[in-house]
Amino acid sequence: MSFDPVFVGLLVAAFGAGFVDAVAGGGGLIQVPALFTAFPGESPATLFGTNKGSSIFGTANAAWRYARRIAIPWEVALPAAAAAFVFSFFGAATVAWLPRDVVRPLILVLLVAVAVYTAVHRDFGAVAGRPPARPCAAALVVGALLGFYDGFFGPGTGSFLIFAFVRWFGLDFLRSSAAAKIVNGSTNAAALLYFAPNGHVLWMLALAMAVFNVAGAQVGARIAIRRGSGFVRGVFLLVTLLLIVKFGHDTFSTMVK
Repeated sequence: MSFDPVFVGLLVAAFGAGFVDAVAGGGGLIQVPALFTAFPGESPATLFGTNKGSSIFGTANAAWRYARRIAIPWEVALPAAAAAFVFSFFGAATVAWLPRDVVRPLILVLLVAVAVYTAVHRDFGAVAGRPPARPCAAALVVGALLGFYDGFFGPGTGSFLIFAFVRWFGLDFLRSSAAAKIVNGSTNAAALLYFAPNGHVLWMLALAMAVFNVAGAQVGARIAIRRGSGFVRGVFLLVTLLLIVKFGHDTFSTMVK
């Protein structure tokens, strides 16, 4: 078998994506650009579907590992996951009539606000706080909004989920990351229910990348559990800043055109 540097690069990207996603979300920052670079002539739907086909395994593995070691707030995670699963379909359908470029500047502003808030409030998410009076209802709203966003656009969903769980549900960063994995797994499954029947998944590639995505997720979740909320907060800030750079570049590139 001949050495294929492109294939090896995709496997390395899958490992890195699994690691980052398990800790603080944002694995798509690594895996999606790698797929688009490797297959510039392939349809975007197929590349997004292949990304979901790979990342769902890493997300599920990270969720399982978190569940074994820490107390996941199921009363928040499950309603949010259910709402996100349903509303991700509505988000995907909206793409047909609302250009994504319309919302990109808004997402950029929100990401900057999230980064600034987290950086300024140094004790933010360090320890668990007080949950809302009606956590189930609040979780349904958060799941619906971010599930819709994930189906419609996607990048930054994990970061927004973690921020929401810390800010509005009183969770620390570690438990927020764990809860976010449950919701992300739900939205990935919903996306695959659309992509797979329409032939938009390169399954052989997706499964090969899934092996490395799972390996990265195992390492990421293990380190996050061992090092705690402070480590997750640091990675979260780094991922959010990278998202700001990406969205800023995409936004201004569109404006120049």
